[in-house]
Amino acid sequence: MLKYKKIIVAGLAAFALVLALYPQTMMTDDQARTLGLVLVTLSLWATSLVPAYLASLIFIAVALLLRLAPPDVVFSGFHSSAMWLIFTGFLIAAGVRKAGLSERIGSALTARLSHSFTLLIVGIFAVAIVLVFVMPSSLGRFFLLWPIALALAEKLGFSEGTSGRAAVSLATVFACHMPGFALLPSNIPNLVLAGAAQTIYGVDLTYAQYMALHFPILGLIKGLIIIALILRFFPDTPRPLASEEKESALATPLVWRQWYVIAVLVATLAFWMTDTFHGINPAWIGICASIALLMPGLGPVGPEDFDKNVNFGVFLFIAGFLAVGAVVNATGLGIVIAHGMEHVLPLSPGRDFVNFLSLSLMGFVVGIISILSGVPAVLTPMASELSALTGLSLTAVLMTQVIGFSTILFPYQSAPLMVGMQVTEQPVGNMMKILFPLALITAFILVPLDFLWWRLLGVI
Repeated sequence: MLKYKKIIVAGLAAFALVLALYPQTMMTDDQARTLGLVLVTLSLWATSLVPAYLASLIFIAVALLLRLAPPDVVFSGFHSSAMWLIFTGFLIAAGVRKAGLSERIGSALTARLSHSFTLLIVGIFAVAIVLVFVMPSSLGRFFLLWPIALALAEKLGFSEGTSGRAAVSLATVFACHMPGFALLPSNIPNLVLAGAAQTIYGVDLTYAQYMALHFPILGLIKGLIIIALILRFFPDTPRPLASEEKESALATPLVWRQWYVIAVLVATLAFWMTDTFHGINPAWIGICASIALLMPGLGPVGPEDFDKNVNFGVFLFIAGFLAVGAVVNATGLGIVIAHGMEHVLPLSPGRDFVNFLSLSLMGFVVGIISILSGVPAVLTPMASELSALTGLSLTAVLMTQVIGFSTILFPYQSAPLMVGMQVTEQPVGNMMKILFPLALITAFILVPLDFLWWRLLGVI
């Protein structure tokens, strides 16, 4: 397997060198070099031939040396709010563990979810979907749920390397991220789409409209498919602790520090849930929560815990991940790719189903090159033009982007999936066992089903 990974990366590196040295007709020199660099970086992330943070550093260094974009664009990831959400997530997870809340909640859930492996995975998804409605960040949801899921896995006998541990890990990662595409404020690409649609066209995407279009299929049905895939590829049998051990773990009353962490979490969730009213960025709310958890004498996270739990390798990966999208957009590469597809795809009025499939495919392909958040940034300015080409309404064209950027083929396309993969220590192969069949099922079943649903609602 390592041999094939090296061949893939070497082949793309050679292709990148050709793009860098020879003039292109459809792209500028900077766009061609960017495409080559992006392909090499994506292949390094996808194959894990080198650590993800090293691939990010390589991208940043080469982009700066070749002057593909100004330094403030290349380094934009370092001052992104996403970085601070991840920072907050690490500290929330550490605080929940150090205060003993994960152990306590895990013990409580063991009694209810230990009887059936299927019930366990469904239970994780159910809790995550509830969080999707109240927390605006996939990473925030993951870092809140992961220490509890990890404690639950350990109490059910799923040690590291077992199929059960992999199932619990993947269920937590996917459940905290994938259903969020179907609710407007719950994932970053959704918010980029809503902001761009309002700014460029004056179109306000409402919460109810967005949910009605996407949640039944992209939220619920797709969630059930993910559960089925996890149960199919990672079956196991729970082996819970003895009942008296579980009872003793629950018999001890909450100590003051646990109440303190609960108060911090409740306050943080309250501000996250009401961000549309007060307008404070969720990341800045997270920083305040982090300060409370780090406060000497009060917070459970001390200096040693901080050094142990804050993973700076993940920060470097995210910086590179965000830099890829920023550089692709700055050079105009994403627009070149989208316009190229516009001329290749069979777009014409009166062919609603073909147009629907083509627009969804366009979003999917752009998401592979420019990362998920880059899809609405690239395609939204083209929506009016695409509406004229297809005869579909502007709203329908805009909403097809959601199908495109919610269909993920590789983990590197999504920061929450990559962060989750690294934190839970799951190999790329385990993620691909879910992503590849899920992409096929989406293409051949869910997209046609979506078309029928949209037609029923009168959008098409």
